[in-house]
Amino acid sequence: MLPADWLVMALYFGLMVIIGIWSFRQVKDTQDFFAAGGKMPWWLSGISHHMSGYSAAVFVAYAGVAYEYGFTLYVWWAVPISLAVFLGAIYIAPRWSRLRQRLSVESPMEYLAVRYNVPTQQLMAWSGVLLKIFDVGAKWAAIAVILNVFAGVPITAGIILSGLISLFYITIGGLWADALTDFAQFVVQLVAGAAMFIIVVDKLGGIQSIPGLWDRLPPEHSAPFAGPYTIGFVLAYLLIGFLSYNGGTWNLAQRFIAAPKGSDARKAAFLSAALYLIWPLILFFPMWAAPLFFPSLEDPTQSYSVMAKELLPPGLVGLVLASMFAHTMAMTTSDANAITAVVTRDIMPVISGKFRGLKGKPALRAARITTVAFILFTLIVAMNAGTFGGILDLLIVWFGALVGPASVPMILGLLPLFRHSDATAAIVSWAGGISAFAVVKYVFESGTATTVAAPVLVSAILFILIGWLKRKQEVKPEVSAFIDSLNDDSENGHASNRSTDDRSSTHFPF
Repeated sequence: MLPADWLVMALYFGLMVIIGIWSFRQVKDTQDFFAAGGKMPWWLSGISHHMSGYSAAVFVAYAGVAYEYGFTLYVWWAVPISLAVFLGAIYIAPRWSRLRQRLSVESPMEYLAVRYNVPTQQLMAWSGVLLKIFDVGAKWAAIAVILNVFAGVPITAGIILSGLISLFYITIGGLWADALTDFAQFVVQLVAGAAMFIIVVDKLGGIQSIPGLWDRLPPEHSAPFAGPYTIGFVLAYLLIGFLSYNGGTWNLAQRFIAAPKGSDARKAAFLSAALYLIWPLILFFPMWAAPLFFPSLEDPTQSYSVMAKELLPPGLVGLVLASMFAHTMAMTTSDANAITAVVTRDIMPVISGKFRGLKGKPALRAARITTVAFILFTLIVAMNAGTFGGILDLLIVWFGALVGPASVPMILGLLPLFRHSDATAAIVSWAGGISAFAVVKYVFESGTATTVAAPVLVSAILFILIGWLKRKQEVKPEVSAFIDSLNDDSENGHASNRSTDDRSSTHFPF
């Protein structure tokens, strides 16, 4: 890292601070803090959804996959996510915005008390919070590895530094700060990623080297399925992606909740799906080419970082590092905001009566304290990532396997087709999925594909089967009416959308 690189990093962090301060002035209450007041434009929601969907782990754990196995990374990661979000744009995304209109929800978990009951809501909320502590911890660990490679910063110090920087702007600015920094970070990673792509293509011999790359790599690197990433794994990941990227991962649901209308949420999802399909082809190309430049790396997860250090001129190294920070901050801070919403809106009011009906500044203060506590917990997990099998295991095995049971009742419960799947179906499917994970991982010690696929398949089958067995039982009228009210943007139900009130419109700082 040369002085020009540190200057770029300093300018980047300065921009984050400016956005955080501007966003602080927009936050008057928890609806602003958690749902941007229902005013987030579709393009910002779509870009934020995309940026919040992956972190610097892409440049570490996934770079290692690209180095060892090649093109399969795009096939099992980018394509399923793009398809999942595209399907979600049609069936799921608009319903999140309508939930805010109908029930004034600020948390993705709030509606579960109406759809099922409070015990089911609490079970899903608690399990989701615990799961995200591990998931976010893995992302802090990933950015710390990058800092260590680039600047020699010790892993623990890198984890703490990343967490504290993110903690500043998300605590004061809420979802507005999160989404606007996502946009700024999107621009940074677009420039950095394109620069890296152009330089690598030039080093390989020009534009004609792009299609010829695979002829210079081992044959298995061009295979769509390689190593543990089989077609079964990809199909399982598609199902997990549908549940996760359409709201099972709570921070992504928030982007749709914050959209003014269901139609805006749908456009946001289509934009995010297109970005997932196109941008990884540029982003991953240097990772695929890494074995040609560094054929005998001891640690493949450092391949992208080593390439950036060796190939990029001063200034661009700092820009690439900033883009890696951008991805991590986009995901971890949005997770923190979503978890805070669930804890303060769904969990704390059930635990203690003093949190029920909390509004205004006291509610906002509670939200900010919870944000700090959550991030501190995730930093502790990050410092002990090796205990759980490392970054890749935390991201793919633990999170991929456990997000399904936690999100099946949440996502499928929005759809009229599954109206007969009640609280019993939700709890049994959750318990069945968790049990399946324990059996395949610790009893049979199965491979990655089985470990990831089994829990979500068991959970989905149980949820659908129990609903089918109860198909002749009458659904509670209020539940049936609630589900049907989410079918379109008509002004029925108990709408409470502040985007139509007398408050002045939001003006962005750029």
